[in-house]
Amino acid sequence: MTIQPRSLSKYPAAVILVLLAAVLFFNGCASSTTDEKAPLASAYLKTSSKKAEEIAKLNTTLLASARIDSDPSDYLLGAGDLIEMDVFEARELHTTARVSSRGYVTLPLINEVKVKGLTASEAENFIEDLYRKKYIKNPHVSIFIKEHFSQRITLVGQVKNPGTYDYMARQRLLDVLALAGGLTEKAGAVVQVRRYSGTHNERQMFMVDIDKLVREGNVDLNIKINGGDIIFVPEAGTFFADGAVRKPGSYPLKSNMNLQEALLEAGGFAPYADSKKVTLIRSDGKAGRKILHLDLEKRPQDQDLVVKDHDVIIAKESTWGKITHGTGFNIGIPGFLGIGYRDPSR
Repeated sequence: MTIQPRSLSKYPAAVILVLLAAVLFFNGCASSTTDEKAPLASAYLKTSSKKAEEIAKLNTTLLASARIDSDPSDYLLGAGDLIEMDVFEARELHTTARVSSRGYVTLPLINEVKVKGLTASEAENFIEDLYRKKYIKNPHVSIFIKEHFSQRITLVGQVKNPGTYDYMARQRLLDVLALAGGLTEKAGAVVQVRRYSGTHNERQMFMVDIDKLVREGNVDLNIKINGGDIIFVPEAGTFFADGAVRKPGSYPLKSNMNLQEALLEAGGFAPYADSKKVTLIRSDGKAGRKILHLDLEKRPQDQDLVVKDHDVIIAKESTWGKITHGTGFNIGIPGFLGIGYRDPSR
C-alpha cells in the first residue's frame, strides 16, 4: 500500500520529526543488513573463479605426472597391423604379414602365431621360442611394424581436445587425459573408462575418482588403458538455488560441495532472506522427493550438509526483511513527501 503524498505544511512539526526518525531507522536497518551480508558477497567474489583455479591446478598436476612421450617399442599389436619379420640366421624366412581380425599372423614354418596384445619386443621373443623348438638352435628375430592400424583410443566429454587418438604404447589413465590436453572447467570428479573385451565383445565399465587419483595421490586408480578404450569425462552435476538468494539459477556441482559453498555460488543470501528457514529438496530415488528444513542460525552445522546432484535449495524470505528493504520515502515536488513500498524480491 502506498500513502499518497501530502503537503508537509499540513503536518505538525512533531509528525515531521517522527517521519525523519523513521527514515533514519529504515536506512539504518538496510545498511546494517547489507553490511552483515557483505562478507558473504565478498566470499562469493573470491569463489566465483574457484572452479577454474581448481581445474587449472588439477591439470598442472595431471600433466606433470603423465607420461606423454611414448616409446614406440611399447606399441601393442592388433588386428590390421602390418609387420615385417626377419630371422638373421635364415634370410629366406623374411616375410611381411598383416595381423588378422582374430589377432594372428601366418609365418614360414610355424604357420599361425597369435601376436595380438603383444609388443614388437614380446612378439620377437615369442617367435624366437617357436623357431628354437624345432628349426633353429639360437634364432634372432626382428619385427618392424610397417603400418599401425589397430590401436586407437577415444576421449569424449569434458576434455580440452576430445577425439580419437593413435595409441602407440602402453599408457595409463593420466597419460591419455594429458594427451587430450587435460580437463575443462565443467568436468566432473569421476571419469568413466569403457572397454570391450572377450570373444563375445563384452563391455566393461571402470569408474575412477579423479580427485582421489590426482589430489590424494591414490596411484592404484591410475589404471592401464587398452587400445579401443573409450574414456568419457562427464560434466559435473548441478544444483538449483532459488528464493531469497542474490543470483537464483542452476550451478555446476563441485566435488564434496556443502550447503554454505552452494549458497556462495548463488551469490549468498539476499538482504531480505531468513537464514532460519532454508529448504533443501532432494530426489530420493524410488521414494520420490525428500524435503529438509534447515536452520543455519540455531544449527550452524546444517551449512556443512553435502549437496548432491539435482538438489534444489530454497532460501525463504523474511517478512520484516522485505518490509525494511522495500519501504522508502519518495521526495517529489518541493513540499511533498511520500512513503512507498516496492517488493525487493522482484
